[in-house]
Amino acid sequence: MTSAPLRGRQAEALENDRAVLDAARRVFAVHGPDAPVAAVAAEAGVGIGSLYRRYPSKEALLEYVCLESMRQQEAAAQRGLDVEDPWEGLASFVRDCVSFRAGVFGATVAGALETTDELRATAKRANDRVTRLVSRARDAGALRPGVTAVDLLLLIELFSRRRLDDGGAHQRLLAIALDGLSAHPTPTADLPVPPIPWKAYLSRWQR
Repeated sequence: MTSAPLRGRQAEALENDRAVLDAARRVFAVHGPDAPVAAVAAEAGVGIGSLYRRYPSKEALLEYVCLESMRQQEAAAQRGLDVEDPWEGLASFVRDCVSFRAGVFGATVAGALETTDELRATAKRANDRVTRLVSRARDAGALRPGVTAVDLLLLIELFSRRRLDDGGAHQRLLAIALDGLSAHPTPTADLPVPPIPWKAYLSRWQR
């Protein structure tokens, strides 16, 4: 039985929550845990008053975005386990998490927030699934020996803190990184995007 679609204020609140989560990832990726709530509101396109009515403090906002992010990571890990091919299941999990910057809060907010029982329980479920992804790929001989679940999570954190305007470079570099994790590397000709030209790279220094 499927749930009835949300309407009116409920649908608007859900849309705003998603916008706030995405905005918080972008803001904290760039500015770290000291980023003001006003910056998140502006990035999400919602009023600061509306944000404070929904999340009465910065800590409440951080609790929400961290929990929702961990739930998304848990779902991504389960989708990876549902993929029949062990290597593709693992690689798709990493790509999925990088696409929505799953590791931003682990890289920027860890230690600055009092964790709740719900967050710890969700994190445990997600981490258990990641461990299963790694074990399955290792048992199939598809994963480079010595690679651990923590290696994958730290890799996701690094890519989650990418520049907002990297021109798709992270997709190219992620393909290279995954190739390095594989027990059966593929030719670099399979990279998903062309190399970033020197001119574009150097243009970042222009005011």
